[in-house]
Amino acid sequence: MRKAQHKDDAAAKLGMWLFLFTEMLLFGGLFLLYGVYLARYPQEFATAGHEMHRWFGAINTIILISSSLLAAMSVTAIRRNDSKTAVLLLVGTVACAAVFLMNKYLEWSAEISRGLYPGSPLLAQAPHGEPLFFSLYYLTVGLHGLHVLIGGSVLSVMAWRIRHGVITAGNCIWLENSTLFWHLVDLIWIFIFPLYYLVL
Repeated sequence: MRKAQHKDDAAAKLGMWLFLFTEMLLFGGLFLLYGVYLARYPQEFATAGHEMHRWFGAINTIILISSSLLAAMSVTAIRRNDSKTAVLLLVGTVACAAVFLMNKYLEWSAEISRGLYPGSPLLAQAPHGEPLFFSLYYLTVGLHGLHVLIGGSVLSVMAWRIRHGVITAGNCIWLENSTLFWHLVDLIWIFIFPLYYLVL
């Protein structure tokens, strides 16, 4: 006789929240470091911030907010036993992630071509605060981009599992936890956008 699989959704959800807390500590530390240097080099940070492509940042903000909505709707769909809609919504979420990363690639390509990257000859001649700004920018946004890639990959797996009947209305904790992670990715960008693209 096959042994029944133990399932503890509450523990799984708690574990996910604890993991998200460590992620918030990671990015919170970067944001705190940003605040310290902003207080020390306000003019240099403002000058560097004006070099950012704000429309790239605004478009990516809209994309991530939309993707977060699609991810939340996928959970609602699976709870209603509408697996087909849930898969389509997750495909839309992953597509948003791909567009976000493509936009980030285009933006970084443009910035690097202008010499706006850590260690560039252009920034080597700039006041000390400007290289610090771009170092923090590439570190924070690059780390966030990695989370976008991981989150999109995980949601792709969730879509596959829904399509093959592994995730159902009565067994959707993996989908719920995956979308929680995606909402965190979205929330982190909501902080990144004003700090780096709208700095005054």
